[in-house]
Amino acid sequence: MSPSVKEAVGAGTSRGPGTVGRISLAGIVHSYGREDAPVIDGLSLAIEPGEFVCLVGPSGCGKTTLLKLIAGFEFPEGGQVVVDGATVDRPGGDRAVVFQHSNLFPWLSVRGNVELGPKLAGTGRAERREISDRLLEMVGLGDAAEKKIWELSGGMQQRCSIARALATDPSIILMDEPFGALDAITRERLQDEILEIWRESRSTIVFVTHGVDEALYLGTRVVVMGGQPGRILLDLPIGSFGAETGGDVRRSIRDSTAFLDLKRKVRDTIGNPGKEED
Repeated sequence: MSPSVKEAVGAGTSRGPGTVGRISLAGIVHSYGREDAPVIDGLSLAIEPGEFVCLVGPSGCGKTTLLKLIAGFEFPEGGQVVVDGATVDRPGGDRAVVFQHSNLFPWLSVRGNVELGPKLAGTGRAERREISDRLLEMVGLGDAAEKKIWELSGGMQQRCSIARALATDPSIILMDEPFGALDAITRERLQDEILEIWRESRSTIVFVTHGVDEALYLGTRVVVMGGQPGRILLDLPIGSFGAETGGDVRRSIRDSTAFLDLKRKVRDTIGNPGKEED
């Protein structure tokens, strides 16, 4: 990660800790057209500004559905999704999404992808260039700005996706298994980079993953989901194991008694979805 991360993500924002990025899900019901088979039924969850919340659980429990509802891509059949006091009725610039597969526009350059959000928001050419220069340097793509997407590796494409997400200075970043398709070395490197971005940007992050280790390493809070319809089985505030990063530190964290105890608790909960814990 470039040493300019603090400057890059802090430029152009006056956001302070605890000011924006609050999410409230109240009594959410969603069924994809089958009322007799809801994906989510009566789920409630409150996320405070600046939290890094990891949603973990088996496939089909509604994790990605929750992300889409917060993003405004879909709307609940029952209940309410509220962001910073306003009911979510459409996508918005205050929320950015990073998907498992990059979803970048192949006809645009790396720079063009990063500048697209600010361009749609009416930002002038010079300011867009400044934004893309800062963010691409931050994610290690400063020398790849004019390349096409198909010239990038999978890890580089995800870096571009992260830069694109940050370009509109969102208060909330929604990440749907963004590192799931990457090799282990690249995945660990990007985990540390997203932690650094989170610490400096003060954005709220909601991160969907199947990986218990990943959830515990990244999150200040781990929400375990399970069952059909999906529900919250365990809501676990944990601080942040990943506050100090690096190879040796990472290994010592994952071998620590505290980490292993929490990992066992989360795995036991996923393996026994009939039992909900406080």
